[in-house]
Amino acid sequence: MTDDVIHIGRPKGRVRPVNFPLDFASTYIFDSLADYEAARKARFDKGTLNYARYGTESTFALEDAIAQLEGGFGAIAVSSGLAAITMAILPFATPGAHILVANSVYGPTRSFCIDVLGPLGVETEFFDPMDVASINRLLRPATRLVVLEAPGSNTFEVPDIRAFVAAAKSVGAITILDNTWSTPIFLKPLSLGVDVSVHSGSKYLSGHSDVMIGFIVAGEACYHRIRRITLAFGERASPAEIFLTARGLRTLEVRMKRHDASARAVAEWLTGHPLIEKVLHPALPSCPGHDNWRRDFSGSAGVFSFLMAPCPKAALHDFVDGLELFGIGLSWGGFESLILPADVAAARTAPPWPHASQLIRLSIGLEDPAGLIADLEAGLARIERH
Repeated sequence: MTDDVIHIGRPKGRVRPVNFPLDFASTYIFDSLADYEAARKARFDKGTLNYARYGTESTFALEDAIAQLEGGFGAIAVSSGLAAITMAILPFATPGAHILVANSVYGPTRSFCIDVLGPLGVETEFFDPMDVASINRLLRPATRLVVLEAPGSNTFEVPDIRAFVAAAKSVGAITILDNTWSTPIFLKPLSLGVDVSVHSGSKYLSGHSDVMIGFIVAGEACYHRIRRITLAFGERASPAEIFLTARGLRTLEVRMKRHDASARAVAEWLTGHPLIEKVLHPALPSCPGHDNWRRDFSGSAGVFSFLMAPCPKAALHDFVDGLELFGIGLSWGGFESLILPADVAAARTAPPWPHASQLIRLSIGLEDPAGLIADLEAGLARIERH
């Protein structure tokens, strides 16, 4: 995998730059009207230079690199991870359609299905991602789409992807899986039968907390349909985001391995602390779906959660505010470690979230894990003093 990550999508030629250039363009000019007409006719085909909204040389090179890593026919670069999931859903969420969405998906994905698709005549039902039988009871002839996230957002349960794919195929439904957490380094969803894989490239793929970009990767059967809808909405990643993501991609594998090792060390330490009720990390046998993770994934990312014993709000603030190596921030997947208390009860309806304890999400960066553990230990000691 390392050689693929380092060399795919690189410029060709006898003399060439190590990285492809920052490709600012809007208008392309043609030598003849015939050339223009040919490009216009093929504007939805990947790799065709027509107008920069359809893609530049750098856009196509990065899309090809992501598609190769995922084992897909093609990829589409868009402006954010949320744009990736919404643009992947839209082609299949036609009026009158029924779609099934895992209870554990990213919160804005859930909101999009309810607030945007609902008024357009699309019925969304949420299902328990840890109960394959639940989806079999919900499937209908009108079911067009099954949306999964593996592991679940904030709660990190790992569904049986293969079983859900098989269930969806039984009624001819398309499957979409959010693969942001694993990246293609640790999971290739299309190899498990998933039709469409989406990413927030703002996280691990770019890796430096300075990019907003998303990717949709699909097999040939879905790619063209999704690309047309995406371009109809004018969705495109900017030249700067393309450049920065391509540069960050070269170190993806070594970063993911470091995130994996460090996060496991921190998670294992947390399991032994008296203030920690439960650690939700897919690589731990106690995490729901651990056996699915062990079968289908080749590693684990740096993001996981834990449930903390009840404490006064002031103590929680003292714990978080006093940390020296953990920043307080919404995103994750960069080189720096982050912490964020999360409230998932409102976004879990099938079934309801069963825990009353405070959920804390950690994103383990590239710092020395011993230092991160010491920082958390000091923070938890502050809670004990309240």
